[in-house]
Amino acid sequence: MSAAVPGLMTPGAMASEVHSGMRLALPVDYAGVPMALMPHLVAGGARDLDLVCVPTGGLQPDILIGAGRVRSVETSAMTLGEAGGAPCFRRAVAAGDIAVRDATCPAIHAGLMAAQKGVPFMAIRGLIGSDVLRHRPDWKVIQNPLSEVADPIVVVPPIRPDVALFHCPVADRDGNVLIGRRRELASMAYASRHTFVTVERVIDGSLFDNEQTAAGTLPALYVTGVAVAERGAWPYGLGGEYEADTAALRDYAAAARTPRGFDAWLERFVADGGMP
Repeated sequence: MSAAVPGLMTPGAMASEVHSGMRLALPVDYAGVPMALMPHLVAGGARDLDLVCVPTGGLQPDILIGAGRVRSVETSAMTLGEAGGAPCFRRAVAAGDIAVRDATCPAIHAGLMAAQKGVPFMAIRGLIGSDVLRHRPDWKVIQNPLSEVADPIVVVPPIRPDVALFHCPVADRDGNVLIGRRRELASMAYASRHTFVTVERVIDGSLFDNEQTAAGTLPALYVTGVAVAERGAWPYGLGGEYEADTAALRDYAAAARTPRGFDAWLERFVADGGMP
């Protein structure tokens, strides 16, 4: 059954498709974080990654930053939620080891939409007068061309990731994947050159044959590869499948407060294959 899935691959092979210098789109912590790929990404040779957090980042980008794989981060926030701040991110910013492109949630979604639609920019409101606008020279304030009175509006350029990575509950034998209500995952896939998805399982039949799943299914047309990884979002949760392991997130936050603690944690994480 699963052998017939187009683009079926192992998590290790999937991670090997991420190369140095790529722009990588990663999902917010509640949308299906592909944590099963992390040991392979860390062990691989990809460096100087430019991360786009859609629209915020947490454990996954923090690990990549701590492992020295990241050149820049575009995000509207970086946090471990109830476990506190992202320690590797904080250290790297203070040391000047990474570049940070401050953004807002609407701006990141607008940039992905511009890429999806193949247009040179997307117009949004709400940024004029903000500090974040002053630090983004690539965001422009223009006059609304459809207004006869002064009406400034911000335009943001497209965000075109080389690769989007995320985790979903299910893929079917045709390579379609179930994203449910997490429409930001579809935006990532539409905007990216390649999309790799880890899943809990592969089912027979088509997700489009079921009225309850069809509307929440991303077509295989937008999916480059699928890998099966049970509990592949751990220690994050996955809606309808399992809850987040808050204790594990807190353990990471405590260990990563120091570079030595992070290195010890990372060594165990990679050795254990990222599994609980």
